[in-house]
Amino acid sequence: MHTKKISLAIVDDHTVVIDGLKSMLAGFPQLEVVYTTQSGTALLAYLQTAAPEILLMDIQMPEINGIDLCKMVLKQCPEIRIIAFSSFDDSNYVKQLFRSGVKAYLLKNSGKQTILKAIETVMEGEQFMDEAIQKILLQESITGQRRSIFDIPLTKRETEIVQLVASGLSNQEIADKLFLSLRTVETHRMNVNQKLGVKNSAGLVKEAIKRGLVD
Repeated sequence: MHTKKISLAIVDDHTVVIDGLKSMLAGFPQLEVVYTTQSGTALLAYLQTAAPEILLMDIQMPEINGIDLCKMVLKQCPEIRIIAFSSFDDSNYVKQLFRSGVKAYLLKNSGKQTILKAIETVMEGEQFMDEAIQKILLQESITGQRRSIFDIPLTKRETEIVQLVASGLSNQEIADKLFLSLRTVETHRMNVNQKLGVKNSAGLVKEAIKRGLVD
């Protein structure tokens, strides 16, 4: 077991989440939070000069797709152990993240003991998965199909944008119609693609039809 403190970095685009995690982890003297950021780009710059042992990373970042960011991080620092956390429990996305090299996956409502267990598990070289995710995967292995109850919920705005994409509108046309900035629409599109596990408009429309989001 580790005798020195385990160094951690935290990446989340919400300050309140970072503060909550820091406060939660402060109760464990064996852990030391050495860096926090709200930006994937800033994280990559930091990793050029330092390499914490654990990276607690939100995989719903606005500027870089979570899976892509995992790959970039591990290319720079192959020894770093990534613990991904998110507010949704889609099994396909979880599988993609593990294939991308993450060592653990937690839901954002995980308690501090679960987070500590995940950290200790990955430090021992093992993988860790939230119990809720394990149950989903077990159920799917038994039934042979995904259960729609676990499909990722889109926000009202994301659903609206998906429907407009399906109707053939460009990002700029969607921005004009909804009185949003182009960057905001692009961020929504990226988040939707990430949630649904698609890469382009064609894949988005196909998945949206399958899920009953559009006719």
